Amino acid sequence: MNHPFSHPARRTELLAAGAAAVTVVLWASAFVSIRSAGAAYSPGALALGRLLAGALTLGAICLVRREGWPPRSAWRGIAISGVLWFGFYMVVLNWGEQQVDAGTAALVVNVGPLLIALLGARLLGDAMPPRLLAGMAVSFAGAVTVGLSMSGGGGSSVFGVVLCLLAAVAYAGGVVAQKPALARASALQATTFGCLVGAVLCLPFAGQLVSEAADAPVSATLNMVYLGVFPTALAFTTWAYALARTTASRMGATTYAVPALVVVMSWVALGEVPGLFTLVGGVLCLAGVAVSRSRTARAATAPDVAEPRPERTPESA
Repeated sequence: MNHPFSHPARRTELLAAGAAAVTVVLWASAFVSIRSAGAAYSPGALALGRLLAGALTLGAICLVRREGWPPRSAWRGIAISGVLWFGFYMVVLNWGEQQVDAGTAALVVNVGPLLIALLGARLLGDAMPPRLLAGMAVSFAGAVTVGLSMSGGGGSSVFGVVLCLLAAVAYAGGVVAQKPALARASALQATTFGCLVGAVLCLPFAGQLVSEAADAPVSATLNMVYLGVFPTALAFTTWAYALARTTASRMGATTYAVPALVVVMSWVALGEVPGLFTLVGGVLCLAGVAVSRSRTARAATAPDVAEPRPERTPESA
């Protein structure tokens, strides 16, 4: 009986799935931490603090691993993803979540995976198999159910909805820009320098960060550091590792597991007991992810994309 790791292609697939799972769990935990940090820090200051903590962590890892600079051919994708995803997205999302309730924000931001699929098909030539489309439809229905069931707990505004929509567009654009760069740079390089680009973009908020840190409670600052080290440094690296080994569309569909996990984490950590429709929506999100990541027997024998060059990819994300 063959061990699952005995076949190189199967081993790569399992490692990528594991990396994607780590990303989803940590990104879900970020919503709980933002609840605390966001009460003491303004959107730009929180984004800068998070990015600085992430950049310092990633920079230290790069020095230990002697990663070096990314190839020149990868810089365009890294820079675009750094501006759109690490910089603009984080500021606009923080801002938007202060204008609308959590349910509305989750509903609007979950347009992102659909945009990734459309942009991936148009710009990267990603395939759109029926299972992926069906899974994304089920997951989006689940995200809408979760969003509607959680909406109404706070004020909503057209401006806030627009901010969340801009965040979704920036997220999709950043993912599609990062994908080609990962064929030339390692996951750690793409994440580290993307994070640095985002931090530089947010430097105008340095004054706010310093003044707000002086008055912020320790718990809020610790949550900001947590956001930088785990949901940013670690999770964005495991995301890049998995993205290099599959299509942008399938990775985008995987993030539909985040709303379901947020429901569970809010229940456990914050004591927010979910209602029936919230639970149903979470189950739909997970079911859709399972469908979108499944493949027929014929498709399972062929990888989604060519293997990245081993010398450019770290052994572990």
